[in-house]
Amino acid sequence: MAAYPDDSFPYQGLLPKKETGAASFLSRYPEYDGRGILIAILDTGVDPGAQGLQVTSDGKPKIIDIIDTTGSGDVNTSTIVKPKDGIITGISGRTLKIPENWINPSENYHVGLKNGYEIFPKTLRERIQKEKREKLWDPVHRNCLAEACRELDEFDSTHTSLSQVEKIEREELQTQVEMLNSMEKKYCDSGPSYDCLVWHDGETWRACVDTSELGDLSNCSVLRNYSVAQEYASLGLSEMLNYSINVYDEGNTLCIVASGGAHGTHVASIAAGFFPDDPERNGIAPGAQILAVKIGDTRLSTMETGTGLIRAMIETIKYKCDLVNYSYGEATHWPNAGCICEVINDAVLKHNVIYVSSAGNNGPCLSTVGCPGGTTSSVIGVGAYVSPDMMVSEYSLREKLPANQYTWSSRGPCADGALGVSISAPGGAIASVPNWTLRGTQLMNGTSMSSPNACGGIALLLSGLKANGIGYSVHFIRRALENTAMKIEGIEVFAQGHGIIQVDKAYEYLVQNSLMPTRNLGFNVFVGNQRGIYLRDSPNHASPSDHGVAIEPVFPEYAVNSERISLQLHIALTCNASWINCPGHLELMNQCRHINIRVNPSGLREGVHFTEVCGYDTTAPDAGPLFRLPITVTVPLRVHESSGYELVCSDVPFKPGQITRHFLEVPYGATWAEVTVSSLSSDVSSKFVLHAVQLEKQKAYRTNEFYKFISLLEKGSCSEAFPVLHGKTLEFCIARWWASLGDVSVKYTISFHGIVCTPSQLHINAADGITRFDVISTMKYEEVAPLISLKCWIQSLRPISTKTRPLGPRDTLPNNRQFYEIILMYSFHQTKNGEVTVSCPLLCELLYESEYDSQLWMLFDQNKKLMGSGDAYPHQYSLKLDKGDYTIRLQVRHEQLSELERLKDLPTIVSHRIPNSLNLDVYDNHGNALIGKKKSTSLTLQSGCTQPFFVTSIPDDKIPKGAGPGCFLSGTLTLAKSELGKKADMVSVQYHLIPSPNKQKNGNKDKEKDAEKEKDVKEEFADALRDLKIQWMAKLDENVFYEELKESYPTHLPLYVARLHQLDTEKDRMKRMDVIVEAADDVISRIDQTALAIHLAMKTDPRPEAATVKSDMEKQKSSLIDALCRKGCALADTILQYHSQEGATSEEVDSTGDDTKDSLANLTETFWEILKWTELTDAKVLTFAYKHALVNKMHGRALKFAIKLLEDKPNKENWKNCIQVMKLLGWKHCASFTESSLSIMFPQEYAPF
Repeated sequence: MAAYPDDSFPYQGLLPKKETGAASFLSRYPEYDGRGILIAILDTGVDPGAQGLQVTSDGKPKIIDIIDTTGSGDVNTSTIVKPKDGIITGISGRTLKIPENWINPSENYHVGLKNGYEIFPKTLRERIQKEKREKLWDPVHRNCLAEACRELDEFDSTHTSLSQVEKIEREELQTQVEMLNSMEKKYCDSGPSYDCLVWHDGETWRACVDTSELGDLSNCSVLRNYSVAQEYASLGLSEMLNYSINVYDEGNTLCIVASGGAHGTHVASIAAGFFPDDPERNGIAPGAQILAVKIGDTRLSTMETGTGLIRAMIETIKYKCDLVNYSYGEATHWPNAGCICEVINDAVLKHNVIYVSSAGNNGPCLSTVGCPGGTTSSVIGVGAYVSPDMMVSEYSLREKLPANQYTWSSRGPCADGALGVSISAPGGAIASVPNWTLRGTQLMNGTSMSSPNACGGIALLLSGLKANGIGYSVHFIRRALENTAMKIEGIEVFAQGHGIIQVDKAYEYLVQNSLMPTRNLGFNVFVGNQRGIYLRDSPNHASPSDHGVAIEPVFPEYAVNSERISLQLHIALTCNASWINCPGHLELMNQCRHINIRVNPSGLREGVHFTEVCGYDTTAPDAGPLFRLPITVTVPLRVHESSGYELVCSDVPFKPGQITRHFLEVPYGATWAEVTVSSLSSDVSSKFVLHAVQLEKQKAYRTNEFYKFISLLEKGSCSEAFPVLHGKTLEFCIARWWASLGDVSVKYTISFHGIVCTPSQLHINAADGITRFDVISTMKYEEVAPLISLKCWIQSLRPISTKTRPLGPRDTLPNNRQFYEIILMYSFHQTKNGEVTVSCPLLCELLYESEYDSQLWMLFDQNKKLMGSGDAYPHQYSLKLDKGDYTIRLQVRHEQLSELERLKDLPTIVSHRIPNSLNLDVYDNHGNALIGKKKSTSLTLQSGCTQPFFVTSIPDDKIPKGAGPGCFLSGTLTLAKSELGKKADMVSVQYHLIPSPNKQKNGNKDKEKDAEKEKDVKEEFADALRDLKIQWMAKLDENVFYEELKESYPTHLPLYVARLHQLDTEKDRMKRMDVIVEAADDVISRIDQTALAIHLAMKTDPRPEAATVKSDMEKQKSSLIDALCRKGCALADTILQYHSQEGATSEEVDSTGDDTKDSLANLTETFWEILKWTELTDAKVLTFAYKHALVNKMHGRALKFAIKLLEDKPNKENWKNCIQVMKLLGWKHCASFTESSLSIMFPQEYAPF
């Protein structure tokens, strides 16, 4: 019998407060629970309807405003309309009835349209698409398909020997089945399209979103800007997506603000959620208010953008926020720099905003902190810690483990020597999430969760300080946090920073030191342009090194000059490391002072060593350091030839969460490393992280990073490989996953290999014919098997237009610092369906560190439909495109217009993926390459030996369609034969294209030219004048030249063809069908069809003038098919027009007039005549085939031809034709889905940035 359960539950571990001292602080000071504090949550957006986010503990609105700074929710509402009889027509084409109780003194309504899926979070969109398909599409479609199959089976069972007409009847039934199957495969739900209205009621702006999609505005919510009255609504009972609005640009822009993901709501709930009936679920600071700022762009799967971040800081300053929580970040190439970081620094230093951010989730290797959390001086970076209570409550582990840092929590130091992680906090919580997730709470973990936990804790401190009238600065708060944080034994400083935040102790520190003259001072400590000393590579360890350190006090923005003058600090400098030699004292005034520090790492053992030089105020040493200079030294181990360039570690025990680091000096010539891990335990399976990082100057750690999560079964093993850079220190980290229970022992081996290619990057010019590269085995015997694989072709584009302009109030920093934008437009043609990636090489891979504040591209089809977007990281945003023409719009923003003007010719590239990679032929000697014999397979190279290889050009017929001069093919060269070596050691290859060969049309071309020369000049002029008149005949409304030319050239076929085209394209075409038929018959009668048929039947033509005859016959055939099709279309249109006027059905044809009967007979005759010369699927014949099927009520065939027309010309008219046929077939669900998508597929304007 099962044991009786414990009726208690460890609530304290669901949203941890005890570990940080927040619980004890609140029990002691219950009214200092964040009241009077405003926290800006910069994230994916916050759901105002989520649990615990309605009011504060003192009854104020929890969320004071909800703002989308990304632009993803923006709607262009610049179109102004006035109602007629209370009715307006929306951008979607729907009729919108204005409720009588709406107040609009001007009667001006700004209207716009928004595709709902553009604001839906990805998981919500997928859920709604699934539900709609299952409820609205699948049942009806299955029924239609079953009925179509049934009709086809019945026909087959009653018809054995088929006549020509019956074959077409069967084809009709078969086509219906095929069309239904095709639509099942191509099913696409473009989403809802919401008409949007904005107006001014005389006092404020209001907006209404037609969520009914029926024009029934009386049942739709009318909202004001959220800040006015905290109003929000839901997009539907199924969606449960709450939204609010903001109106900008005098009503010309409506922003629909909805959360782009669950992340932001979860973060807000941790920081400040309030549950009056369930206080155990409260966030850290339940009394704090929130400014919810959405910086995660829904168009980019909630990726942050420069636009979003800078606008967010503008709003933060505008609302005078006390705190910012930022649970985002990316790897950066250089720390503490860039436009975004400068704006953050200004907000912190000039407006006293405390900026708290996640350190990153990219551990366990060192130097993996993200930007801005771990790399920006003014930001408090927070690492993620997991306590025993969390393990039990949140993760339901079988046993409590000792407190630890999460394995994935990013570690310092920063690349410039700064510690990186300031403090740590619990990195997991079960907290509120948006209603659209259909759940109330959810477990999430990450430094994204530790940051709001710490931020909430700081809100408690500020609440207490404000309540007691104690002033503070960002420097004072940070010093209190770092000097009182609790260090956890067994966790390295790079992971936990100064320790776990202790709210109660920090508050005591702040109160006790509130009168210290240095309390609000900050200090800039720099070693050159670095913020610490970081010696990582071997050359730095050979001898002692001296480092000049600059120390400068930083006063708050509000400090008066007398404070600056009176500053006189007596600083004691201390360091507990014997390998550091520093001065003992420093006299510091309002001036930058310099000291010299000597680092002597020569006696240090292999591994990482850390210390700090701390500066204390000698008048208050108990207050802890005023400033710190972090010093990190890594001493690498040399792997020698005598060991086979291997490091072997046998029988290494690992406890849960245990980390072993190796710093290795990569041998000269090494290009990749292989690691093999084997479990020695027979009773425990385990999880490990293998992580390796090498650092290069001004390159992010991810440039040279390897990360692999592995599961080792009992006695199991795993092998991996990764590239390395010789001469650079490699950190290899093997870490037991923090929640992997039980002790385990493993053996692991790291071995280095080297095969070097010269040149290091291979550029092949097709014009060279043969390209050489040399391969050398640098370390030991290696098996070499070169393989060149080209995987994409790159198209370079220049702008077709550029436009710069100043941006509006949303983009203006304090002191009227104005931002500008440049919009560049590019166009390209996609020759066939495929996958593309857009990037701007000059700006890509730069976000926080970029000197430009933002870059964003949007790709549109020829109808202005948005196909996708991307930003600084192009590899994340590949798009699958159909054949057609596309436009790219790229926005770049900067504070200086002159910097944008420099970009007016900025190139961008489109990378087209090649479906099947192209492999180049490689030979081991030039002779074989020249004659194309005996390709290279594999060979063994001994250490130091070089082998040349030769690559031949790609055959012209293998070059991807659309690629030409100016383009190049891109791929890789692998050298190693082993699979591990192939994965790790790759050389970049670019194959540069040349013009395709000139094709000789015919050998008799010169003879034809000679014959033309014999023509009289006057004859040439007469022919040219005739052709010019024929060309202009179609452009002139009046029949100016036709009679004149007909008299002069009665047998000239192009004249009558041009006349037919002129008649068939006139505006009043429907009134002159009989004239068009006559003109077509005139063309047909002038073509000798017998002679044409005989010529086409000939296999070869030996006559000297064969080329001329062939060309003439091809033109005649084309003219004949064209005339037959135009005649057929005119006849079909006549019949369809009659049927639409009389309401006749196909069964009533016999009762129609003689003219219609004649037209039908003539149409049938034309149909069979066309089949003599071409297929109905010929692009020139499709329009006729569609109309012929329509006349004969063969709607399945009509739909087939209509869809083929659509593939060639995806315009609105062709879509409407498809919808019409779907309705005629009774497939209303298909018609409905397609019709509802038209406004999305054919927007009036490009989507705004």
